[in-house]
Amino acid sequence: MPIYVYETVDATEPLRRFEIKQSMRDPALSVHPETGQPIKRVISGGYGLLRKAGAQPAPSPGGGRHSCGMGGCGCG
Repeated sequence: MPIYVYETVDATEPLRRFEIKQSMRDPALSVHPETGQPIKRVISGGYGLLRKAGAQPAPSPGGGRHSCGMGGCGCG
């Protein structure tokens, strides 16, 4: 199950962030399950790959062929 990041939304209290393990099918929470405080899910950019300037790109799997399907995906 994925872990989602939530934060409190009450402006009168200090901002708190925490993580909750939920199913992807579960709706986003609107209140903290233990305290009842109003919360919202934090959307993050995910992970990326950084490489040094001038580094050669990694070879693509399949010798440069794409496996996106017959119509292509435009990633060429």
